Amino acid sequence: MGDDQPSIYSVLKAEPLFTARQAPLAASYNDRIRPLLDAIDKLRSLMVMKEGIQLPTIVVVGDQSSGKSSVLESLAGINLPRGQGICTRVPLIMRLQDNPRAERPELYLEFNGKVVHMDEDNISVAINDATNEIAGHGKAISNSPLTLVVKKDGVPDLTMVDLPGITRVPVHGQPENIYEQISEMIMEYIRPEESIILNVLSATVDFSTCESIRMSQMVDKTGKRTLAVITKADKAPEGLLEKVTADDVNIGLGYVCVRNRIGDETYEEARLAEAKLFDTHPLLCKIDKSIVGVPVLAQKLTQIQATIMAKCLPEIVKKINDKLNADVAELKTLPQNLSSVAEAMTAFMWILGSTKDSLRKILLRGEFDEYPKEKKMHCTARLVEMLNEYSHELQHCAENDPRANFLLEELEVLEEAKGMWLPNFLPRTAFLTLLQRKVKGISSKPPSFVARVWEYIEGVVIRVLMRHCENYPQLQSSTRRAASSLIDKMKEKTMDRMMEFVEMEKLADYTCNPEYMLEWNNLMSQQNIFMDAINDVWKPSNIVLQGIGEVDVGNLRHRKQQIQEAFDLKMRITVYWKIVLRRFVDLMALHLLFSVQNLVNNEMEKEIVGQLIGPNGSGGLERMLEEAPSVAKKRDKLNRSIKMLRESAKVVANVMDRIATDGEYSD
Repeated sequence: MGDDQPSIYSVLKAEPLFTARQAPLAASYNDRIRPLLDAIDKLRSLMVMKEGIQLPTIVVVGDQSSGKSSVLESLAGINLPRGQGICTRVPLIMRLQDNPRAERPELYLEFNGKVVHMDEDNISVAINDATNEIAGHGKAISNSPLTLVVKKDGVPDLTMVDLPGITRVPVHGQPENIYEQISEMIMEYIRPEESIILNVLSATVDFSTCESIRMSQMVDKTGKRTLAVITKADKAPEGLLEKVTADDVNIGLGYVCVRNRIGDETYEEARLAEAKLFDTHPLLCKIDKSIVGVPVLAQKLTQIQATIMAKCLPEIVKKINDKLNADVAELKTLPQNLSSVAEAMTAFMWILGSTKDSLRKILLRGEFDEYPKEKKMHCTARLVEMLNEYSHELQHCAENDPRANFLLEELEVLEEAKGMWLPNFLPRTAFLTLLQRKVKGISSKPPSFVARVWEYIEGVVIRVLMRHCENYPQLQSSTRRAASSLIDKMKEKTMDRMMEFVEMEKLADYTCNPEYMLEWNNLMSQQNIFMDAINDVWKPSNIVLQGIGEVDVGNLRHRKQQIQEAFDLKMRITVYWKIVLRRFVDLMALHLLFSVQNLVNNEMEKEIVGQLIGPNGSGGLERMLEEAPSVAKKRDKLNRSIKMLRESAKVVANVMDRIATDGEYSD
């Protein structure tokens, strides 16, 4: 050891850090650190981490029997539980606070909403009792934390979380997956970037084989937030200097070598012995004095803690405010907690009103701003498409091909419709017979379309209704049932009306549409061409008739009787049938528009009101007063979260104000 480097032992002998009354560590109280630490500790006690807001934390990890508990005892100057196997079975949050004005130390435990005070002689017993209450008697572990507060003169201002020592082999009474449980707990605490890992290693082992090193490297590959404490230096001094200087395991925050208390030594005696060891031992004295001794460890931890807290605090403030604003906004989206029938009625009428407004937009006016990306909810466009498909089905069914069996059906009907009247008059019976056959052929199309279109409307109405009722799930089944019942009634009315249309078309042949005569005259102008093809057997039997298409007249040449009347009848029914088909589509469209408007403006409100609050209603308003369990649970959770975050915001606001006033910290 060089002459210019003073002996730690001689310094301690000349100016002892501890009086008889003082704790084993007498780091000077730093009033710049204390407000930060108090704020972080308060946030931790408020459990702000449950909101996903990570706090800067010194996490103490180590393999079983690495001397972890002894290091913490040396820092706090107290006796922690000892014994075989796992001594720490729950996360132990140790809050050390230097309190030079206190006449006697103040020690207490916080767990399960309780505070248990104790004296120094009963710390181990109190911790064991609290651990048993949290994790149960035996050797199982629990992730529920236990907080130990130590306020005494001379301790460093530190907050650390001591985790169970890592063990691979379960002993009697421990679960078979004890290693997995401990590993999962440790990873949960050391994974956040805000955590400082205090890795306790025994000098007697190869550092690279330590499980705690492997875990810390998984989350901190460069070691930028890992500090290593080397215990039992007195038991394995050989090669220790090389281990801590070579740094084969990437300990970015460096090493501190310590000697823990042995046997019945007091903490003052242990510190003197430690200083003497690193001052006089032929191998250990070569280790730089800036990385040896519990006092150095305390100082390093205090500095690291202050740095990480000052660095993280602005981000913590932002996260608290962001989460608070998000929770308040989410709470506002929840339904009003109704307390009277009057309030329930107001809410119910609002649901009806907003549902009607939405349906007017999408079913009547063709607006789709409420569902911009859902084409199914662009209702007027979808209804037009359905009507076009309906029209296409009618136009292209087999009954509408005028070329099929050209004039054969007309000749057959004329033959059967003969009567005692002048021969140049077409019998109306023949026309009606053909018309009725055609109407009967397409009579299944309107009911099929009615079923499809009202099924679509029902889906839209229920979708909109459920969206406006989502805050009152207790109403959804009743309103859904009412809407379905109403749609069934509306569909039945439409079905009846369409079948009336069908029967009306069978009953009479009438139109005032001038296109009938114009189109019939155009078609009849081709009668001479048709008769020439019939009379001249040398001409091709296939001819093209405008408005009809290509027809084969070969099988008609031997049936010249009534052929001109059959041609006339064919042209009349062809033109009139086009008008009938258009009428089926037009009447359907008009009736549909009328029915949907009536549904939205009148019938829906009457049906739902009758179902829920009418004389035979299901008591819907009373059920609205019974808040749904899921909503109540969510409301309660948000209220508790908001209360906690507001308290947290006050805590950080106070400390930020103090920092700004003192001018001691900046981003």
